[in-house]
Amino acid sequence: MAQASAYEVLLTQGAEEDLESLYDYMTVHRSPEKAEALLDALAGKVETLEAFSTRGTVPKELAALGIREFRQLLHAPYRIVYKIVDGMVFVVLIADGRRDMRALLEQRLLGGG
Repeated sequence: MAQASAYEVLLTQGAEEDLESLYDYMTVHRSPEKAEALLDALAGKVETLEAFSTRGTVPKELAALGIREFRQLLHAPYRIVYKIVDGMVFVVLIADGRRDMRALLEQRLLGGG
């Protein structure tokens, strides 16, 4: 069986800022060790996109708007939202899924924020 070709995975500035915010929050409200563990787990999920970029599902908030070019991976309760463009994977959002995801996705993906 042929091996899947590797995609280059990049985090947008917004996704990098999301990780920094999650780390800062977890450090203050949990512990530095839990913050590191969360970042390691999220990074592990992101790395799987190199070989399995199409495995994610379309976020339901975007599907309801007819937008299907974004996909997501889950690391409960966190959601990693990404888009595949010309053999590259761009992670555009990493957020706690308990937030108002519709507003967050609209702001980040549709409003250029």
